[in-house]
Amino acid sequence: MPKDSASPPTSHDQNFKNLILDYPVQAIQLFSPQESEAVTSEARIVPLRQEQLKERLGNRFRELDVPLLVEWPDGRREALLFVLEEESDPRRFSIHRLAHYCLDLAELCSTDRVVPVVIFLKTSSKEPRELVLGSERYQYLSFNYIRCALQELRAEDYWHSNNLIARLCLSLMSWRQDQKLEVYARAVRGLSTLEPDPEKQLKYLDFIDIYTALDDNEMELYQQKYPKESSTMANLSDRLRAEGMEKG
Repeated sequence: MPKDSASPPTSHDQNFKNLILDYPVQAIQLFSPQESEAVTSEARIVPLRQEQLKERLGNRFRELDVPLLVEWPDGRREALLFVLEEESDPRRFSIHRLAHYCLDLAELCSTDRVVPVVIFLKTSSKEPRELVLGSERYQYLSFNYIRCALQELRAEDYWHSNNLIARLCLSLMSWRQDQKLEVYARAVRGLSTLEPDPEKQLKYLDFIDIYTALDDNEMELYQQKYPKESSTMANLSDRLRAEGMEKG
């Protein structure tokens, strides 16, 4: 559905926090492919408790960051802590803050196995990639992170992806203006085929609507060009909303 112009401002941080917590394996696989090879459905992924983080880290704790502890029950690998941070405005990104946060988490969790990941919804390509502290003679601290700039990914490369997050984020990737309806259709098709839970389907249909932002004319064209996808999701939306009214 087209986005209502009177709706409240979009909370990108909250949207991506929900996305990562609902689909942690897919998040790690898409946003940090360099470290995702062993992160399969057999791994156990535990979000760190925010109450504990806030108590221990104080003002340095950012509620909307998502630390995920990945454990392998069979012991094949030592646990790995992923720190995923979403940035909708690259000007707000601070590599010093990220390094500080990762060091705090490493100390809190008694581990050196930390993978910092930054997901840029927009990018200037000028974000610092590395932090080095030292002098002319020595480097005393070197810090970098995995950078995932969604705008630099080609949406077409993920048309048929089995990674649900990739399909949901198609509109945030790179595509031609004449592909807008197909971007929306591919995202909706991915949602309907890869997510069996009707309530989550409805939840993330809203996500697709927000980031594709079809206007009324585009939605009408979409319904004409993709009647099957349009009908499926419209029926789902009507059914779940009717059930919600009955429960209310």
